[in-house]
Amino acid sequence: MPWLRNRWYQAGWSDELGPDRPLVRTILDAPILFYRSESGVAALLDRCPHRFAPLSAGRIDGGRVTCGYHGLAFGADGACVHNPHGAITSRMQVRSFPVVERHTALWIWMGAPEQADPALIPDLAFIDATPASARIAGHMPTAADYRLITDNIMDLSHADYLHPTTLGGIMTGSQARSREEGQRVVAEWVSLNVDPIPVAATTMPPGTKVDSWTQVVWSAPAVMVLSTATTPVGVPRVAEDEAITLHNMVPETARTTHYFYCSTRRFLVEDAAFSGYIREALSRAFVEEDKPMIEAQQRRLGEAELWDLDPILLPTDAAAVRVRRLLDRLIAEERPRGEA
Repeated sequence: MPWLRNRWYQAGWSDELGPDRPLVRTILDAPILFYRSESGVAALLDRCPHRFAPLSAGRIDGGRVTCGYHGLAFGADGACVHNPHGAITSRMQVRSFPVVERHTALWIWMGAPEQADPALIPDLAFIDATPASARIAGHMPTAADYRLITDNIMDLSHADYLHPTTLGGIMTGSQARSREEGQRVVAEWVSLNVDPIPVAATTMPPGTKVDSWTQVVWSAPAVMVLSTATTPVGVPRVAEDEAITLHNMVPETARTTHYFYCSTRRFLVEDAAFSGYIREALSRAFVEEDKPMIEAQQRRLGEAELWDLDPILLPTDAAAVRVRRLLDRLIAEERPRGEA
């Protein structure tokens, strides 16, 4: 699978990793052990170079990991620090990965370590600016190619059919457009004088007609920030009307994906009952509706690539097609010349 490697990938949420609670997660087909050391978060390939046993099956103590099979110990930089059977040689090394904690998340660099610039981490400052009471974060493992799930967010017309009781009702007839901005793709939908979607209707007086605005900004490889606002007809939207949600698709393998999301809002931020309602609605839409459909789609695709099956394209596919073409171009530019 040709991955885009010189990018920061979200490995998890910060609260998944405790002082005595390591995390093992496969990213781009590589099993990786994350743990907290005195110098910060460490990330090592979860495979001892001796007999390839998982290091996570051993012991973590004082910032070093000891293999539970034959006792070789490795530091946070991957170098062997103890060999109970003799001398330490240069081959006794485990690959380590740069890791940064930012925006309540763990970020890992999967490419050339010398290019791991923290300034390249996607700007998700909206998460930091949102009180914990108005943040709903999750991780949804999905048995599908990460690009299929990306398509799902870049073409929101599916909401009218897959999410009729939560997020749907206005997207098919909306004014839709998309564009490229450098290495980003922006998709926008505007719906005027419509009935609010079910989730938004709970914040409006009964019978209110609304204007609705939705934008998705995609950054490679699959970081999407979805912003939406709903106001009574004719009332200009302001920042306090916005809800902003991260949708981040991180490839586990060629056909499985870590789907990280974080829903935030700038209204009713201390309303615990509303947060509970939103949490339930997101679970229904993501876990009970999106996930089964996309996994079924992947089963029908099998090992085939999407373009190999010559899909019919609709006007609603414009943004998703832009993303796929831009992603293919970025991957081709990163790979060494002549590599198949």
